[in-house]
Amino acid sequence: MDTAERVLAYGGGWLDRAGPLRTDPARVEALLAEPTTVVLPMWRDRCLVDGDGPVRLTADRASLVRSAAGETVFLGLDGDVAVFAADLSALPERSAAEMAGATRAVDVRALVGRLDAGDAAVQAYARGLLHWHRQQRFCGRCGAPAVAGGGGHLRTCTGGECERLLFPRIEPAIIVLVEAPASPGRCLLARHAGAPEDAFSTLAGFVEVGESLEDAVRREMAEEAGVTVTDVTYQGSQAWPFPAGLMVGFRATATSDEVRVDGEELLEARWFTRDELRERVESGRSLGRVDAIDHRLLEDWLAGVS
Repeated sequence: MDTAERVLAYGGGWLDRAGPLRTDPARVEALLAEPTTVVLPMWRDRCLVDGDGPVRLTADRASLVRSAAGETVFLGLDGDVAVFAADLSALPERSAAEMAGATRAVDVRALVGRLDAGDAAVQAYARGLLHWHRQQRFCGRCGAPAVAGGGGHLRTCTGGECERLLFPRIEPAIIVLVEAPASPGRCLLARHAGAPEDAFSTLAGFVEVGESLEDAVRREMAEEAGVTVTDVTYQGSQAWPFPAGLMVGFRATATSDEVRVDGEELLEARWFTRDELRERVESGRSLGRVDAIDHRLLEDWLAGVS
């Protein structure tokens, strides 16, 4: 089975992102004025929802929300219909919900399983882009204010001699299922700092400057668990805009059974057989977050998928 081709949570969105339209401010404004245009309101990284899920606003309600929004960004086209996201974070939650015709604000991660996969992907996309705007108010080089442009996909420094273009940045991280070097088949799981007792998961870490993804796998496994790995193999990637991540999944094989945790990020780590993992599942313990790539890595390993 080709695991790289399968769509994980927050991927597979149905929008045409319509990149060329972003460079045409007049076209973006015209799309905003269309009565059929959809606006997805957000509040402090949360979806505004009613009893049916995240609200989708059109016509007068959409115009009202846009007028109060800190930022309105173009997400793309759903067929011939433009879709935007609007940030109501400056308002109290109740005021934002009432304006949007919603009942409350909910993290999109709490809606996974209730939303169609494509809808979850679009809501996460909106969340990540609006979060970036709130965090990128000023130029990091000269300190001047930065203003939104490109349909909400860039900001421009207003410093007279700077005028730097600022784009949303993605923070890549690797997440790894490490297999034991010999039979019986075992995988390495760890308890992270702050995790409850007996809460084990796969190992992960951020990619550093000047480092390939595979190099990051080898470094993180050595630093956190004292494990040297070989046969680093790509398994798939996942959008993780919480706030700006890209999770890249790998498998790797340890060169020995020896484990030495760092005692800071990892408190303990040990090898689990497939039977032991199945027993944990049967007793009610989860294999990571159901919307995260580590869950898929563990499910595949249990099923013998290579």
